[in-house]
Amino acid sequence: MTHPAFLEALRGRLIVSCQAYPGEPLRDSRAMSLMAQAAVAGGAAAIRAQGLDDIRLIHQSVGVPQIGLVKVGSGGVFITPTLDDAIAVVAAGSEIVAIDGTRRSRPDGLTLQQTIDAIHSRTDALVMADVGSFDDGVAAADAGADIIGTTLAGYTPEREKTEGPDLELLAQLVASLDLPVVAEGRIHTPEQARMAADAGAFAVVVGTAITHPTTITSWFVSALN
Repeated sequence: MTHPAFLEALRGRLIVSCQAYPGEPLRDSRAMSLMAQAAVAGGAAAIRAQGLDDIRLIHQSVGVPQIGLVKVGSGGVFITPTLDDAIAVVAAGSEIVAIDGTRRSRPDGLTLQQTIDAIHSRTDALVMADVGSFDDGVAAADAGADIIGTTLAGYTPEREKTEGPDLELLAQLVASLDLPVVAEGRIHTPEQARMAADAGAFAVVVGTAITHPTTITSWFVSALN
């Protein structure tokens, strides 16, 4: 499948993020693979997965594209922070590699453009740049990213964290960039997913509200209390 055709298959569709964190009951690659299979059975067009073991097993388990990443630490540039990390993610089976797409310094000393250029030259993968602001998005597009994601909106100093998805940032990026802009981050209801699509999102990523039962349970507990 060519890159344009590959992307077209995701247009207007739901991408489900299957991730669990250390110490949680579902922090197991088999559990994440089963979660991915359940999401695909429900209609997910792609899976977003974290960690090389999860990526490998999900790649073997589902027949839809995978957006892969690794998280190193929890602050600063931590989403697939180095070129070596990105190459490993692709080798594990991801057709799209998600990387930190902000303008911050990267741990390996490479610029964002150098990282993206190297991924493109060494693999057939597409690059999704996770950004936190409008200026990040523009810079990532200029650096050669194939997809822009609003993943880090509210998690960098440039924008306040919104209660739901940052629809304002999404609309600004859609209006200004000639690239697919994927909505991701704090999309907790079908209505919010629809709002993101109406704001111009190429596709919508939902994670916690579908694949993190501990958090979902806490929402119901809070409502009853």
